[in-house]
Amino acid sequence: MTNDAKKFQQAMLSIYEEGKAATGYNATRFLAMVREQGGVETAKSLLAGNPSAVSEGFANLALHSRLDLSVEALVPKDEWRHLFTASELSVAKRRLASKGK
Repeated sequence: MTNDAKKFQQAMLSIYEEGKAATGYNATRFLAMVREQGGVETAKSLLAGNPSAVSEGFANLALHSRLDLSVEALVPKDEWRHLFTASELSVAKRRLASKGK
């Protein structure tokens, strides 16, 4: 795992912890995926498939107006975007846009 991938994994664990504290939602599947697959692969998996289909965690964060703690908000940040394809970045942006972010 590259240094950037390790830092991204830490960022993914941070959004999990912050999201749990902010909403009370315990995203156990998300946490398991990050621990088993790594942060980058988890993000890629969540961004694969139907661009309009969102995870339970994304929907929960949207209900609490905390999409800033979503994978979709993390991926396009300048320090991480190079880890993802243009298609993955586009999916993240479309999902956020669909919720007005």
